[in-house]
Amino acid sequence: IIDTPGHVDFTAEVERSLRVLDGGVVVFDAVAGVQPQSETVWRQADKYHVPRICFINKMDKVGGDYYRAIGTILDRLGGNPVPIQIPMGQEDKYYGVIDLVEGRSFTYDGESGEYEEGGIPEEYLNEFQVRRLEMIEQVAEVDEHLQEKFLMEEEITVSDLKAAIRESTIAYKMVPVLSGTALKNKCVHPLLDAIGDYLPSPLDVPAVEGTVPGSDECLGRKASKDEPFAALAFKTVTDPYIGRLVYFRVYSGSAKAGAMVLNSVTGDKERLGRIVKMHADQREEVEEVFAGEIAAAVGLKETSTGETVCDADEPILLEKIEFPEPVVSVSVEPRARSDQDKLSDALVKLSDEDPTFRVNYDEETGQTIMSGMGELHLEILTDRMKREFKVEANVGKPRVAFRETVKKSTTAEGKFVRQSGGHGQYGHVIIEMEPLERGSGVQFENKIRGGAIPIEYISSVEDGVRHSLNNGPKSGFPVIDLLIRLIDGTYHDVDSSKMSFEIAGSMAAKAAVLRCGPVLLEPVMKLQVLTPEDYLGEVIGDLGRRRAGVESIEVQGDTQVVKASLPLAESFGYANDLRSITQGRAGYTMEFENYLEAPESIAEAQAVV
Repeated sequence: IIDTPGHVDFTAEVERSLRVLDGGVVVFDAVAGVQPQSETVWRQADKYHVPRICFINKMDKVGGDYYRAIGTILDRLGGNPVPIQIPMGQEDKYYGVIDLVEGRSFTYDGESGEYEEGGIPEEYLNEFQVRRLEMIEQVAEVDEHLQEKFLMEEEITVSDLKAAIRESTIAYKMVPVLSGTALKNKCVHPLLDAIGDYLPSPLDVPAVEGTVPGSDECLGRKASKDEPFAALAFKTVTDPYIGRLVYFRVYSGSAKAGAMVLNSVTGDKERLGRIVKMHADQREEVEEVFAGEIAAAVGLKETSTGETVCDADEPILLEKIEFPEPVVSVSVEPRARSDQDKLSDALVKLSDEDPTFRVNYDEETGQTIMSGMGELHLEILTDRMKREFKVEANVGKPRVAFRETVKKSTTAEGKFVRQSGGHGQYGHVIIEMEPLERGSGVQFENKIRGGAIPIEYISSVEDGVRHSLNNGPKSGFPVIDLLIRLIDGTYHDVDSSKMSFEIAGSMAAKAAVLRCGPVLLEPVMKLQVLTPEDYLGEVIGDLGRRRAGVESIEVQGDTQVVKASLPLAESFGYANDLRSITQGRAGYTMEFENYLEAPESIAEAQAVV
């Protein structure tokens, strides 16, 4: 069982966990239902084709509503939620559930998790019959075998229902929904049973696919100990007692402690060293791991997150894990000069563990810059430096990762000629530049015809173009969302080289961006604020001062849900301000949405001097 953080700043933890897990339990709040982070996690689970069941938690909260929460799953996530339980009682009177599949009830008393199993209480008998028929109809819609029995009015047994729900869940056709309150240990036992009954084992999921290293030839590996060994490293941590631990999921074959394995990304061979199974903070040493298992290895010094380790005689390259780009940067420096080496060591280890945490040195300002997914992310990493690495550091104010783009098309030329008596340099390119939709990135097209530029220099032109776009002319931030089309050029038989065409490509791209009149883009966050109605006016007024665009206001019981788009630059310190104006009664969730054009005043403030 891997429990991932709910906060969107730690989306990388969710991403890498979903990549290696076979099934998931998505936990929703009974009052709020689907929240912005829930949508992010749901999309990630869709991307990795992870079957899931839903658990409506906090049923004992004021305003908790099982069926309204299920409605939000249907409306906002487009899932096919099928309730397989009926809650007994509401809010603080919540005391158990009725299992619609097996026709039994679980009644809980107190906060110790002790329960009594029984039949259907008389007052719920009518609702049970109605809801059970609805559940069977929903499952029959997506399972042909059950549909046939239902239409022929044959008896549908518990085993028929369980098999149909399991098959449909594994095939992503439906999502079983359960309820409970985890804090008081109510209805967690039926959830654990449902995980065993309805989520897949490693044998139920399709064979993992990969490629032969260095080619596009596809390979498949079944979850069998008879197949060659293949595993994906998905997390690295620094353990204070045993050093660097690499967590990996075994997709096929088996591996023994001390075996030599191949890192098919780097091409290096490494010894697996010790193999341990992790149980929270307890470690269990094992001699061998098999297909379907998750373990951690000591000794893989050169293997990092997202890389494949496999049998050296049967290499395979599994799909890497994609991580979002950091959006917030701060400067960091040690409080004492003597801590400089300790700080560098801590930053290297933290960036090794977390793929969304980047560290770089800004030569212009002489500062070390660390970048992450949000304020909370960077705060926790700073705290870890202090606690785990004993480094006291001064951290600057958060700096927003702006971007630049162009709004019109143009053609530009780059010519690099150096003659010095002997062997010179000659590179000449002509490019077209045009804007693309947000989120498209930088795209490069080769439209050279008739060998105007030899094929071996095309990649050098692309390298030069991409390198020049890392620093925009307006603010020094990367230029994004545009298409560069290489349309013409000339070369010299003797003087042309890869370097000269790289420089020519860089010159052409810089000239094109300047000619297009670049504009500044700022990251905008999707914000959802839950506030009591009494403070709605203050919340909206504060959002107005922060340049937020309020999109909708919904009523959920006694709570108002405000949805808005908020520029990241205006979001710093929002948690404290929101607590102040609502006496600590409001909460919010926030996630990255997209980049939008920044107002002129912001652009002027960020302009390169």
